[in-house]
Amino acid sequence: MMNETINLIMIGRKNRRRRYVLVTSLLAIIAFILCWAMLLLGNTIYPIQDVIRVLLGEQVKGASFAVGTIRFPRMIAGLFAGFAFGIAGTVFQTMLRNPLANPNVIGITAGSSAAAVFCIIVLHLSNTMVSIASVAGGLATVFVIYLLSKGTSFAIGRLILIGIGIQAMLTAVISYLILIGRVHDIPAALRWLSGSLNGAKVENLYPLILTVLLFVPIIIFMSKQLEMLELGEQAATSLGIDTDKTRFILIVSSVLILALATASTGPIAFIAFLSGPIAKRLVGVGFSTIIPAGLVGIILVLASDLVGQFAFVSRYPVGVITGIIGGPYLIYLLIRMNRKGDL
Repeated sequence: MMNETINLIMIGRKNRRRRYVLVTSLLAIIAFILCWAMLLLGNTIYPIQDVIRVLLGEQVKGASFAVGTIRFPRMIAGLFAGFAFGIAGTVFQTMLRNPLANPNVIGITAGSSAAAVFCIIVLHLSNTMVSIASVAGGLATVFVIYLLSKGTSFAIGRLILIGIGIQAMLTAVISYLILIGRVHDIPAALRWLSGSLNGAKVENLYPLILTVLLFVPIIIFMSKQLEMLELGEQAATSLGIDTDKTRFILIVSSVLILALATASTGPIAFIAFLSGPIAKRLVGVGFSTIIPAGLVGIILVLASDLVGQFAFVSRYPVGVITGIIGGPYLIYLLIRMNRKGDL
């Protein structure tokens, strides 16, 4: 009887592992196809061999400018920003055990946005300084939220409520700054707030790329501790996890990649919110959803950007399309949580 139970457990684990590998592989393939679609599609569709030659550094008439200067930086921005948004979102949702506890809802991206809009409208700073201020604003916001929510002991509900309150305050600040802004500054601020891959330049993406390459491995390495935090404070502590230290490392790593992504593309709506739940539904239980969530983030950003470019008469920033997708899901989630008594 014992052997049969062990065999059933092993078979179940093998099936879950097979599903995880299959789903993750399919997501990676879809992301790869979308990356190539970003390079190939445009006002002129170039042959794949010309695109490859451009990527290898050759000069190809027409294609060198369109692919090398416009499409390739746009694709890289979507690739790394989508990966960062997806991973940061699922870390917060898993760690805080609440699908609403993502960086968009609890005010972190609002902090980055408020700092960026202030620099654009009030200080009239360069794009580089706006990006630096955006990162600083995101870090300062998460520090304030964590400090206010800690109290005598860490409480998830307190953090979420404080985050929602700060998000509302920062949104009001952004609205006020736009109202008092000069006419020629407002379009730049609105373009930044909408979340867009337009005008991406490879040299401006190096900080994002470096941050993702440095901190995503840390998050993956700590995926087991993250899963233990999902069990609750007492359970994680009883399993030997230093919850404060683990939470601090995960929050700092996630906020850094999130802030750099926001600084590079603007706050692309709902990617951090949608990626984790979609990945969890596809992968199932038993394995970390960090990498699948990052891949889902890439797919959502690149697919939405392609839709915004080619599906309508006018072209729309990627953030507009993701907002259309994410808004109904947020309403559905709130209704479902209310029916379950989680709100």
